[in-house]
Amino acid sequence: MLVAVTGASGHVGGNLVRELLARGRMVRAIVHSDTRAVDNLPLEVVRADVLDAASIEAALAGAEVVYHLAAKIWVSGDLGGLIDRINREGTRNVVAACIKHKVRRLVHFSSIHAFSQEPRNEPLDETRECVAPGEGLPYDCSKVAGEAEVQAGVRQGLDAVIVNPTSMIGPLDFKPSPMGEAILGLLHGKFPMLVDGGFDWVDVRDVVAGAMAAEEKGRRGERYLLPGRWAPFAELARWVGEYGGVKVPRRAAPLWLAGVGAPFVTAWCRLRKRRPIFTLESLDVLRHSNRRISGEKARRELGYTARPLADTIRDTVVWFREHGY
Repeated sequence: MLVAVTGASGHVGGNLVRELLARGRMVRAIVHSDTRAVDNLPLEVVRADVLDAASIEAALAGAEVVYHLAAKIWVSGDLGGLIDRINREGTRNVVAACIKHKVRRLVHFSSIHAFSQEPRNEPLDETRECVAPGEGLPYDCSKVAGEAEVQAGVRQGLDAVIVNPTSMIGPLDFKPSPMGEAILGLLHGKFPMLVDGGFDWVDVRDVVAGAMAAEEKGRRGERYLLPGRWAPFAELARWVGEYGGVKVPRRAAPLWLAGVGAPFVTAWCRLRKRRPIFTLESLDVLRHSNRRISGEKARRELGYTARPLADTIRDTVVWFREHGY
């Protein structure tokens, strides 16, 4: 049975394809350009673009199961509409190809950002309303739109499930991911001061296990939240310092103060074609994140579990060190 994975070159993709191979599955890794996460693995590599309907249709031919990971993660503007095109139109093309090829099951990766975080003092589960059009960041709205494309496919007969992970951290972070860059910034002493606020952090390997359980046990058309644990950024930094053997800042700037400098840092990063870690938008995400995200549905129906955050940070730091980052 052939399993196709779009976005196989990303952080989740690199972990997912290895777990699929470990379970004896035949894997087709669909990548856009970067292949570091899948190099030298016993799988088929196909280059395709989710915005090119013909190429993605050809790439999914013969697949019985599809994991759709390809997406653009960005929390600073809409990149001239690119965020919406990749996350909405790209998903539409994947759904259409799955229907044409009679794929047995599609597992679509969405995000916690598809859900409204308010009210923050109440548990957030799968019954929470989605971000309303125009009210959230462009990325948030694009993930809601991507889910809508999947549900439209379900109404046409596609067997699909959706998983909504929180902020992922973990090894095999080749590019690296936004949170991988933040951890590396801490390891290299690039943070003169931390920021207040936090988020729900989850191990990418636990997300992969949850997604594979969703393929096997998930109910058609259902969503499954895959959280870890909410923790302040300062706690994450403390674990990075301990396992990395480096000094990290102990003081955290109030979010309002960090917001004063964020536009200048963002402009500096753009001039140097770097992705800014803290922008006005990302600081707003830290400020308004819900601390009570529930994984009860995934635990009950999929057997989902999440490991301690400290273990995740340790394994991530070790991986970065062993691979020369």
